[in-house]
Amino acid sequence: MYSPSRRALLALLSSAALLAGRSVVNAQAPTGATKGFGYDDVVQQATALARQPFDAESAKIPAELSNLTYDSYREIRFRRDKAFWRENGSDFRLLPFHLGFLHNKPVQVHIINHGNAIPIPFTTGLFEYGKVPVPKGLSPALGFAGFAVTTNLNDPKVQDEVISFLGASYFRLIGRGHRYGLSARSLALNVGGEGPEEFPFMRALWVEEPSRDTTELVIYALLDSPSVAGAFRYVVRPGRETHMDVTATIIPRREIERIGIAPLTSMFQAGEGDLGQRTDFRPEIHDSDGLMLQSGGGEWIWRPIRNPKALRISSFGDKNPRGFGLMQRDRDFGSYQDLEARYDARPGYWVQPQGDWGEGRIDLIEIPTDNEAFDNIVACWTPSKPLPSGQAAEFRYRISAISTTWNLHPHAQVQQTFNGSDIEDGVAEGKGTKRFIVDFAGGDLAYYQNEPDRLELVATTTAGTITTKILTFNAPLKGARAIVDATLPDGQSAELRMFLRARNRTLSETWTATWSVPPGDAAALQSSKK
Repeated sequence: MYSPSRRALLALLSSAALLAGRSVVNAQAPTGATKGFGYDDVVQQATALARQPFDAESAKIPAELSNLTYDSYREIRFRRDKAFWRENGSDFRLLPFHLGFLHNKPVQVHIINHGNAIPIPFTTGLFEYGKVPVPKGLSPALGFAGFAVTTNLNDPKVQDEVISFLGASYFRLIGRGHRYGLSARSLALNVGGEGPEEFPFMRALWVEEPSRDTTELVIYALLDSPSVAGAFRYVVRPGRETHMDVTATIIPRREIERIGIAPLTSMFQAGEGDLGQRTDFRPEIHDSDGLMLQSGGGEWIWRPIRNPKALRISSFGDKNPRGFGLMQRDRDFGSYQDLEARYDARPGYWVQPQGDWGEGRIDLIEIPTDNEAFDNIVACWTPSKPLPSGQAAEFRYRISAISTTWNLHPHAQVQQTFNGSDIEDGVAEGKGTKRFIVDFAGGDLAYYQNEPDRLELVATTTAGTITTKILTFNAPLKGARAIVDATLPDGQSAELRMFLRARNRTLSETWTATWSVPPGDAAALQSSKK
């Protein structure tokens, strides 16, 4: 194990100027301090950072690393026999990532031991380079691209990755039985806006060294970008459902119009109703299949994710939301048939705000894609009022990696959604017509299987007209199938909603979807059928 003493580390780093540039102040606890390094220290660093102009020069790495190709970077692996904390009896292991390729923002990684924040010096001895020549003359102050943490997640005798920080402010966490899928971010700036998106990145990370009896991991982060600085505290609790409690202090350098809190990023290429977007034998290709919400008023909402023909942004206005997340609700391997990607084992991320977040909206951004290698889905909370320059704003929330949504609420849930192209069932007098088919299951629906007439389908649209509503019992699911036909004038868009009830009792979550008839499409199709 690579385990230099604290004295040796400090001697090595004292002349290395590890915290490069003006942007990061001394990571060591102040002389005479009665408490160890903690979140307040990171907030102080972020506050000082926000008062300075953004320093892009301090976030550069040597050309020999930034010029690495995808394949050559994959040759570089951390030596697991060098993992930190192997000999202190802890169930956790810390494994830093090497800089290079797209991961070109150096992160200074520290271990907090007995209250002292001790930087980890870079050395090539921590890595195996495969066919890549071992770099020469790299400074101990170089830093890393991030790190992963392993623990006994699935087997008491096996170390499995539970969380990783790699790239900008991205991180991923998984629970028992999960495969990595979607990602979370610490902050999103101008995602889905008119101008280019800005990607804040971590300048420094600190991890409290766990003891033998530690069951949770505490991580701090210092975030920076041209528009904002920030301090973050993450408390990770691995398990069947891994939970992370996040405290974020955001200090804008300028007024920020479009800021994304607790952003989630995922991939969706094709689902059960997207036959035209399949590119091979696999029935479905996605890391997440829906956006789930619980509004401040308590309503549960399900929005199926689509791979649109053009950029689509859907906003759900709310006040003090109770929860939102990108979910992989379909856990059946047969829906994917992918032995390598195992999309059926990808987790969903559920975000629960702590305290009042005020007024704002949950944004869902769907970007067209024909390649599963690219994340094209983003969901985040956007405050209604811009964050003022120089004023700190704090947000707290819990993010959980989960396998099922059944335990989140007692109502019936959407199991499948089928719909066709934007104009499927014909046109009449300049109007597009579309059929939506939604399967609900669970909750108390099985109770009504012998008297389905007591069930009521409530369907509404913000534009156009609902022409048909059909509700039948779905015996294989012990649920109900709802069929709705809607018409929409040429050139308009509409938000369609439906849910089930019995008299005044709500029985299901609310399914919602956006559809549109592009200008001229209905008229063109009508003309072609004459």
